[in-house]
Amino acid sequence: MQNIITEADLRTAIVLLESKQAEEGRLMKAQFLIAVESIKPINLIKSTLMEAAESRDLQDNLINSSVGLSAGYISKVLFQGATGGPIKKVLGTAIMFGIKNLIARNPETVKSLGKVFFNLIKKAVSKKEEKDQPNEPLETYTN
Repeated sequence: MQNIITEADLRTAIVLLESKQAEEGRLMKAQFLIAVESIKPINLIKSTLMEAAESRDLQDNLINSSVGLSAGYISKVLFQGATGGPIKKVLGTAIMFGIKNLIARNPETVKSLGKVFFNLIKKAVSKKEEKDQPNEPLETYTN
């Protein structure tokens, strides 16, 4: 800033400083409103959920747990059958949680077995489609 010599220079400097102060005040108010908005409970929950949705580890854990729980439930239902006594129900629940934990702890093994299983199904379906298709193409006749 220059040296202020005259009264006009002083007034100009004051006006410049007042406009600078007003601009900084507007920026500070805007920043304050942004901070207040970000700490509202609903916005905290939204941002936390968005971060969780973007987390690859959490997605993998969720998928592994849900696959494990599904497989465990299916094995429980298969073990118990339609009607099960109290002992069968307890054993079915134990089997369900055991299979769930086994699958959740070894996801790579389950994925590789799943890929092998789906490849076998794909091959069987493609072989069936080949058998269903006629060997000779149909000819069209025109007069």
